[in-house]
Amino acid sequence: MDGEHAQGEFYVPMATAEGTLVASYNRGMKLLREAGGVKTTILDDRMQRAPAFLFPSAREARDFSAWLGEHFDDIKAAAEATTKSGRLIEIEQYSASRMLYTRFDYTTGDAAGQNLTGKATAAACAWIVANYEPGIERFFLESNFATDKKSSQVNMLHTRGKRVVAEATIPDALFKDVMNSGSELMYRARQVSNLGGFMSGVNNNGAHSANGITALFIATGQDVANVAESSAAFVYTELRDNGDYYYSVTIPSLIVATYGGGTGLATQRECLELLGCYGKGSVRKFAEIVAATVLCGELSLGSAIVAEEWVNAHDLLGRNRP
Repeated sequence: MDGEHAQGEFYVPMATAEGTLVASYNRGMKLLREAGGVKTTILDDRMQRAPAFLFPSAREARDFSAWLGEHFDDIKAAAEATTKSGRLIEIEQYSASRMLYTRFDYTTGDAAGQNLTGKATAAACAWIVANYEPGIERFFLESNFATDKKSSQVNMLHTRGKRVVAEATIPDALFKDVMNSGSELMYRARQVSNLGGFMSGVNNNGAHSANGITALFIATGQDVANVAESSAAFVYTELRDNGDYYYSVTIPSLIVATYGGGTGLATQRECLELLGCYGKGSVRKFAEIVAATVLCGELSLGSAIVAEEWVNAHDLLGRNRP
């Protein structure tokens, strides 16, 4: 791996009952290792709580919107008084009818941060209600605009958790040698897959990132329900003039932790320590490893499909044998 935080070689733990899954991700890792590795980049880092504020009419909601911006520093101080690691970085605003929907965006250190942001935003809202003199008819601490435990377009565009890119360029000869496929055939299949996804109405064009992410999440003590958001992925590929294949996966809502919750359980802690990712100061390194693992799985499954090895692999390595 050639990451900003994760560099070198890693043995990735996976907790799954599907033998084919482990073999497939392992094959993808072999391919990318021989191709020179995976480059990973974290583009953004934020966790949300999304209160909604209700007023007698749209005009009062508009006036409150301006007031929020003018008093951001005071709101930030009230929120951050509840946490050692959380930092309020922005309050997004979205108006509808006589309501103002907001998204309080935080950085959360090495914690996933859902509980942290809930407590901090509750304190911020208490300060707002006490200090907004025109008055607020009602507010709800969560309006479903954070889309907790759900995949959503707003989080794919604006980030929830870590926004990570994993990318690599693979020579055509390696595809033929390791995967029994080829870069031209892979690119053609990707075009078909993009159109199929568009026709079916999916909100991302990845293949099966939930497989690797779930196995990694269970092994390392993550909140597994966060797979609902974390598994959404944007895949982009290029067939280079020399026959090389550029492949990237952007994960816009990767929610991970290396501190707190299930990460302290004995086996899960051991798995994080295997990666050098247990404890404070490690969450970005872990996020890069997760993204790189997803890239390995996408390439391996894509190759198995175009090489017509997908079904046979499950018969050979899976649990569906008679």
